[in-house]
Amino acid sequence: MITVTETTLPDVVVIEPRVFDDERGFFLESFNARDFAQAGLPSHFVQDNHSRSTQGVLRGLHYQYPAWQGKLVRALVGEIFDVAVDIRRDSPHFGQWFGLILSAQNHKQLYVPPGFAHGFCVLSEVSEMAYKCTALYESSDDAAVLWSDPDIGIDWPIANPILSNKDNAAPRLAQLPDLVTLT
Repeated sequence: MITVTETTLPDVVVIEPRVFDDERGFFLESFNARDFAQAGLPSHFVQDNHSRSTQGVLRGLHYQYPAWQGKLVRALVGEIFDVAVDIRRDSPHFGQWFGLILSAQNHKQLYVPPGFAHGFCVLSEVSEMAYKCTALYESSDDAAVLWSDPDIGIDWPIANPILSNKDNAAPRLAQLPDLVTLT
């Protein structure tokens, strides 16, 4: 059983699994195809990724085009600030973002659908995050949007992030090609 909460961006949802917690620890189902399908969410994922980063690291804003990926993101260790940005030019929400804290303690997950860029920054000393993808990674489709683009205006909770060269040199939203076809 999951609880699905809509966000300010259509199709970007927060998912909270049922957590069984006692003196021994906890148990939860991080994914159940039947529950996801009943909630109208994707139930077919083809790739799982695991990322470890240290405090202050910012990764993103990443997307893949034309082989769009939907991502189901959760923190396994530590705490991250996770962000989705609508980059579909034909969307009334183009350039808008939604962010929330995902942590090993709150067990929340964020579903970032195809047509959105995704990024996160690490708030704890270290964080490990996992995410399921609806499409396989294609290096030729790998792309990014500038994390600090003022036209998006993300209120990142860190001042001087540690960035990759790719993320630091990513184009601004206005420089992206017309990304409107979801295939």
